[in-house]
Amino acid sequence: MNTWPGYTTMARIEVVVDGEHIPTVRDLLLAAGAKGFTAIQGVSGFGHSGAHEGRLMFNDRNSLTLLISVVQIDRAQAAVAGIRQLLDDHHGVVLISETQVSRADYF
Repeated sequence: MNTWPGYTTMARIEVVVDGEHIPTVRDLLLAAGAKGFTAIQGVSGFGHSGAHEGRLMFNDRNSLTLLISVVQIDRAQAAVAGIRQLLDDHHGVVLISETQVSRADYF
C-alpha cells in the first residue's frame, strides 16, 4: 500500500460474528490497544455456514454484527490471534488490511 504524505499506516481489523460474541471480540481488540470500534448490527451475508439475513429476529444476540477497529500494526497480531481462536469454534470471519489514518492520535 502506498503511504500518503501526512497519514499514518495502521491495521484495520474487521470481524463478523454472532452478536453473542461481541463482548469477547471487544475485549480482545481493547486488550490489543484499540481505543474504540464501530459495531454494525444486523448484517447479512452468505458463506460456509449458509445464508444469514440482516434482520433482528428476537434480539441483537441472534444476528450477525460487523465490528471495525484500527490498531497499530505491531498490535494487530495479538488481537487477531484471539479472534481466530474464537472462530475455531464459531462461524464468522476476520479481515485484516493496512489502512491510512489522518489522525493517528485517535488510534
